[in-house]
Amino acid sequence: MADFATVDAGGRRIAVRTDLEVPMRDGVTLVADTYSDVADIPRPALVALSPYGKELQALALTMPPQRRPSPMWDGCIEAGDIARVVEEGYVHVIGDLRGSGGSGGEMIGNYNAGGVPLGQDAYDFIEWVAEQPWCNGKVGMIGISYFGSMQVLAAAERPPHLAAIFVSGGHYDFYETTYHGGIMWFMPRAAREGRGGDSGIAHTNVKSRMQQVHSPEELRKLVDERLRDPDVAAWPNLVHVLRYPKNREFWFDIVMNNLDGDWYCERNPVTLAPNIDIPVYLQIDQGRGWTLDGTLEVFDALRGPRKLDIGPYPPMQSRPFVEEHDKMFRWYEYWLKGIDNGIMDEPAVSVFVEGTRERVTADQWPPRGVAYRPLYLRPRHKLSPDPEPMGAQYAAPDGFYQAPLTVTDEVTILSWSTAPFEEPTELIGTGAAHLFAEIDQDDTNFILRLWDAAPDGGRQLITTGYLKASHRELDDRTTEGNPYHPHTRSVPVQPGVIEEYVLRLYPFAATFRPGHRLVAELSNDEPLADDHNALLPPDAFHLPVGRAVTHKIYRDAAHPSRLVLPFTTRTAGE
Repeated sequence: MADFATVDAGGRRIAVRTDLEVPMRDGVTLVADTYSDVADIPRPALVALSPYGKELQALALTMPPQRRPSPMWDGCIEAGDIARVVEEGYVHVIGDLRGSGGSGGEMIGNYNAGGVPLGQDAYDFIEWVAEQPWCNGKVGMIGISYFGSMQVLAAAERPPHLAAIFVSGGHYDFYETTYHGGIMWFMPRAAREGRGGDSGIAHTNVKSRMQQVHSPEELRKLVDERLRDPDVAAWPNLVHVLRYPKNREFWFDIVMNNLDGDWYCERNPVTLAPNIDIPVYLQIDQGRGWTLDGTLEVFDALRGPRKLDIGPYPPMQSRPFVEEHDKMFRWYEYWLKGIDNGIMDEPAVSVFVEGTRERVTADQWPPRGVAYRPLYLRPRHKLSPDPEPMGAQYAAPDGFYQAPLTVTDEVTILSWSTAPFEEPTELIGTGAAHLFAEIDQDDTNFILRLWDAAPDGGRQLITTGYLKASHRELDDRTTEGNPYHPHTRSVPVQPGVIEEYVLRLYPFAATFRPGHRLVAELSNDEPLADDHNALLPPDAFHLPVGRAVTHKIYRDAAHPSRLVLPFTTRTAGE
């Protein structure tokens, strides 16, 4: 069995096997590297699968964990701390998905939607690992983001030797990952092309699904149609991608599919989650609410033992996510090593509450009872629990004009604030913003951000809401404080008509301490730099509006613009 080389990692010798060939059922061969203790005995294995290149993950052996804004931070080094994995008594197996890195085959579209299911490949990969002499037949998985989504896709296929998974920061509903409220988010471009601190996909044989489905003539017509969107036409990089998609295949597909539907639903991890009956630990940090939304949907759909851990702000973990390793190894100690460490005697849900910085535990989400209550937009930029009694002739609308970023770098922001809280006020759950607005164009963006503003001037982002005005339709899942938009069609706005726009505020958990204020900020573009954006990679912003738009926000007796927020209710003794 001793067919390995050794490397030194901080004074510890690690056995390394490189470029192992892993056969898939259709004859394609994937490649993998393994890391383990030099003592040649079988151990449980933790499998990491992605298209980012297995060699990139090996940098975790030679550099300390990197946090934003370190210039060495790379968002694609996500397979875990190799030396720690080995120290804990596991074999760390890192593989390249088909069409990427050193693996054969082709990847068609993101997550190979249209090609061989990645879950099928993961099944074959895991079962191959379990049969190797250096594995004792117990297999788990490791890694965040794309690696995390692969865990859900793998578990849904039910490979017999996959005993448990630990998913941190996974992406689930891929439409919601790439279009927030219908507004395109640029960060997926970074992960797939390699920009702004992300190495991107290790391209070897990846192809656009759009180019597979449509003839060149059809595709030219579709591209011309997409470029009629002034937002897209005003952004130079998107024009270039649409005209010359080579080597940007996945990003091209995302840009070309701005509506939800079959394209995104196929192999959606949320849809597949009910097939999962093995133990699953889901972990996510606050600050990128859309990822938390998908995590909650998967948690609700799981059929086996499950845990949900919602961590603190900020959203960007170090690479390679060492902050969650203690929890992960405790989980695998129980499920892969059979050590009763008490983890399954603890509540299923643990939520970090910003403000008090305490942990709230329960067996469900949200962990406390919730009563949805409104905060109304009022004159003089106030938020109040009481509605406006005057009509629009007295409570004149707030307004702002936003020129496109092709002619200005100034982003106009409207804000409304509560009075300072007099006692600790806790909110946990989803929320909504009802905005009665009139615009002078057929579309715009609504970007709403809620902040906890401290008396000393410091502030922290609490949650966000996004909505493209033409995507304002709601579907029958909508309830008070919890709106849903189908995003299956775009309905242009009639200029000059007052419409009610309902924004979904992504799940959050925060306590506003005495003296603090809740501040709501509304714009149609994002500021180029602020307290939150500085924590994210440079490409983590949304497609700006490519036309000049005047917005009027009505907040009078006939147009009760308001936030609807999840105030927790406490029983006696809490």
